[in-house]
Amino acid sequence: MLDAVETIFLIMIGGEFIMGILGNGFIGLVNFIDWIKKRKIYLVDLILTSLAISRIGLLFVILLNGFITILYPEAFDCENILKLIDSVWTITNQLSVCFATCLSIFYCLKIANFSHPLFLWLKWRINTVILIILLASLLKTVLISLLITEKFNEDFKGWGSRKNKRNYTGNSVYFNTLIFLNLETLLPFTLSVISFCLLILSLWKHTRKIKLNATDARDPRTEIHLRAMKAVISFLILFVIYCLAFLITTSSYFLPQKELAVIFGEIIAAIYPSGHSFILILGNIKLKQASLNSLKKMKHCLKGGIFHK
Repeated sequence: MLDAVETIFLIMIGGEFIMGILGNGFIGLVNFIDWIKKRKIYLVDLILTSLAISRIGLLFVILLNGFITILYPEAFDCENILKLIDSVWTITNQLSVCFATCLSIFYCLKIANFSHPLFLWLKWRINTVILIILLASLLKTVLISLLITEKFNEDFKGWGSRKNKRNYTGNSVYFNTLIFLNLETLLPFTLSVISFCLLILSLWKHTRKIKLNATDARDPRTEIHLRAMKAVISFLILFVIYCLAFLITTSSYFLPQKELAVIFGEIIAAIYPSGHSFILILGNIKLKQASLNSLKKMKHCLKGGIFHK
């Protein structure tokens, strides 16, 4: 029988999973339909769709890990199951961060305005720059994630049982592996922070310019800056929260209340891939309009159904 805490956890993690699937699935579906209609896809739509797909995968892993932790904890005694979950979690997490970073860099190069030659050179070649970063990130993510996961499971063959005590050496190697896995996302995270700072600087310069010209401070370009900054800053904040929750979850083996730490960590971690999708929808004109149209149609269908009854 499940206790109250476990039942609440399963309900909450299931709810976050459903919300994440709806948000990320909507982004992917809208961009896919637009791609079919126009027979071409814009770079920003490609990044958003790739980000949505990676986060759907991440949500599946978080949900699976949570359900196994509560309902079938003995399954972690099997090395193959542990290896599969670790591999998919690592790869989907890395892909999600890389795609989000590409989105931040795209917004920076597309919206920010600077006269520095290097920035202008990058801005004029934005499609090539983003595609190179995207391909390099994908290659790095797949290769390093597979290598790290393989090494991880070799070092910890047989450690998967949550009922067994692990020695100090095993714990130290395990903790060092976790640090390396998290440091791997430091570079893309830093690039996102730089992109956000450049957007702030560009917005400040633009605001100062329009004040000198005595024009409306809420002009379209200011709105574009603000929308891009909201998307980037929300990613940075949610990703920091996700990393902290991930560390709590993976470090739970060293804590007295292991299961409670896992439950708390996974609930917080799922907010990042599910919540950010709705921020992206509200910050994108096409996605926001499509969501409003969908809500209107849903409301009309519900009214029609009630009236018919």
